[in-house]
Amino acid sequence: MERRAYPSDLTDEEWEIIEPLLPAGKWGGRHREVDLREVLNAIFYVLKTGCQWAMLPHEFPPKSTVYEYYSQWRKSGDWQRIHAALHQQIRVQVHKEPTPSAVSIDSQSVKTTEKGG
Repeated sequence: MERRAYPSDLTDEEWEIIEPLLPAGKWGGRHREVDLREVLNAIFYVLKTGCQWAMLPHEFPPKSTVYEYYSQWRKSGDWQRIHAALHQQIRVQVHKEPTPSAVSIDSQSVKTTEKGG
């Protein structure tokens, strides 16, 4: 039985882009039983709604499984790696260099303390 879709769920097109960027299962380990797309959908649900991990709807994989993947990917740097890869893809799509060559910061963009200085 399929679950109802949430607005935070990945589309098929988004999944096709993200799936190859996800870390592979451990070599020689047990076969992965959890659907990583559903794990990501659950993580995005928490991020979008701001709900607690314990309040994750039952249609998703168990909260402990989802949080373990989130935590592993955060600690290993996989989230940053995936973000960087997606950022580069978007820049190329809009006909820019994959990585920016300069950054501009002005006093209106970056707030300081009230004293300034």
